Amino acid sequence: MKRCGKLANKFRAVCSISFYISNSNAAKVNVSSINDFKSLARNISIVENAAQDFEKLLSTLQPKNIPVIGFTGPPGAGKSTLLNAVIGKLLGEGKKIGLLLVDPSSPFNFGAILGDRLRMSTHFNNPHLYIRSLATRGSLGGLSDTIIEVLEVMKSYPFDFIFVETVGVGQSEVEIAGLADTTVVVLVPEAGDGIQAMKAGLMEIADVFAINKADRSDADAIVSALQHQLHIAGRDEIPVIKTIAVEAKGVDELIDTFNQTLTEKGKARRLFLFGEKVLRIIQKRRMRDFDVAAMHQNLAARIDKPEFNLYKFVGEFE
Repeated sequence: MKRCGKLANKFRAVCSISFYISNSNAAKVNVSSINDFKSLARNISIVENAAQDFEKLLSTLQPKNIPVIGFTGPPGAGKSTLLNAVIGKLLGEGKKIGLLLVDPSSPFNFGAILGDRLRMSTHFNNPHLYIRSLATRGSLGGLSDTIIEVLEVMKSYPFDFIFVETVGVGQSEVEIAGLADTTVVVLVPEAGDGIQAMKAGLMEIADVFAINKADRSDADAIVSALQHQLHIAGRDEIPVIKTIAVEAKGVDELIDTFNQTLTEKGKARRLFLFGEKVLRIIQKRRMRDFDVAAMHQNLAARIDKPEFNLYKFVGEFE
């Protein structure tokens, strides 16, 4: 076995496995090392773009039991800044971190700015940190349609933690619970008036609440209101942590909750997560051959007709 370049040597890694993705040219794709970020980036691209026989790649993976921590919450809550502070602390302890940043796509051309990584500029040269941006590509929620597969690829590499930051709008705040071992919901003091109206799903999926920008005057009020709502929901055990991301205050307490929640959830949570992944993969595979463009053309030709009925139209595709 040969060594795999400078980055792999830093981790004292050796080449371990290789596999073939069969196509017309029978090209060989080398997974040169489980510590080689170049091979990781290449394999993620193969999966994300559904390259030919990408499922063969997925079937060769041996994912490890790496904690996946999801960060979600409304826009402007400071998720990226807080996550940057958390990552800085863990990198300082010598941890290897994988980071997935999910950015919204245009509903028209599916383009995305992928700008969240700019907030990680403090650490992006750290050899123990791998950052990958994913676009939602029209996914109805706030998560990329390929995020399950991408996470499985990343979990085949020896990270200590994998973090996922979602778009933070709509259904994504709930969807992340089906992917992450621990879900951190980031709020700000200004959200106090909306705590009582907070969607039930968000209250149920949060494993930790982080009240960021806690140096503002309403911080204590939102903590009290949130704890009251958690008590009503029978979830008194959920930690509510006050943080000031720009000063890295509260970061140690937040990191401590990761290990606590991972220990408490155990097998039941693991079974739930795998069940959610199985369902999503089945749904995507069954829709694989569905011609969306043809459906839209058919719909455009019939939608204005008086006899048009949505449910009859849908029934034609069953």
